[in-house]
Amino acid sequence: MQRYIVVRLFQNIIALVILSVIIFFLVRLSGDPALLMLPEGATKQHYEEMRAQMGLDKPIYVQYGIFVASAVRGDFGKSIRTKRPVIASIKEALPNSIKLVVVSMVMAILISIPLGVMAAVRKGSSIDTFARVVAGLGQSLPTFWVGLMLIQLFVIYLRILPASGMETWKHYLMPAFCLAIYLVAGVVRLLRSSMLEALDSEYIKMARIKGVSERVVVYKHALRNSLLPILSFGGMYIAIMITGAILIETVFAWPGIGRLAYRAIVSQDFPLIQGVVMAAAAVVMTANLITDILYSFFDPRIRHQV
Repeated sequence: MQRYIVVRLFQNIIALVILSVIIFFLVRLSGDPALLMLPEGATKQHYEEMRAQMGLDKPIYVQYGIFVASAVRGDFGKSIRTKRPVIASIKEALPNSIKLVVVSMVMAILISIPLGVMAAVRKGSSIDTFARVVAGLGQSLPTFWVGLMLIQLFVIYLRILPASGMETWKHYLMPAFCLAIYLVAGVVRLLRSSMLEALDSEYIKMARIKGVSERVVVYKHALRNSLLPILSFGGMYIAIMITGAILIETVFAWPGIGRLAYRAIVSQDFPLIQGVVMAAAAVVMTANLITDILYSFFDPRIRHQV
């Protein structure tokens, strides 16, 4: 088990290093940061001084080395737009995004698992049809469009929910639902297919022959063995949620990492872009590592193969 965790941790570190190289060079290809920071009418001398102050006059590999050394210490520089340390902005925004992610995942689990189980147990019924429609719509509808429609319905027409902010539990409902719909669709489809396969297996037939109650057969035996694919999908969903948060947090003015990333991209704030991407990548890789550990715990064959 320890060897498996060490291997996965090493793989995540390598992926993080590769990502740092990609984001470092892509940001610099988007434009000269010194020109973005200088006011109109700045002279060539001002330009050269700004480049020297930012370390842009050094060779590119030296710049990357300085960036990595600073990033390891948690220093991503200062924002071009706000002049604040990037790490301070990330520390303010990241907890808000994590809260939204947790609420959306709880919401998705409470909806998708009962729906997926009922769809498999009552195959061909109206509940099964409803579950497949929900799965199809959840994976095809754009989340930002769903958010706009929810605002139109619950904010403008019914006036029962707030449109932006995060002060009360009501502020969480619409953005969390928008982030949850893709997870609901994926879990319902995966759980339905896994449950159908499990319910048709020999050990389930044997349990029924022995007189085990149908509730125990479904929830203790079939459901327990059908949750492994859900763990893998849940880890992948974290990455989808982080990228989708840019749109959802912008639509609902949620003060999270997604909205921070949107502002950084619009203003070409390259230190903030680098910091946000690296922080989001670290969160995604940590979530994937936890998922891998849980998967290996529930399925010992995984860790024995490493």
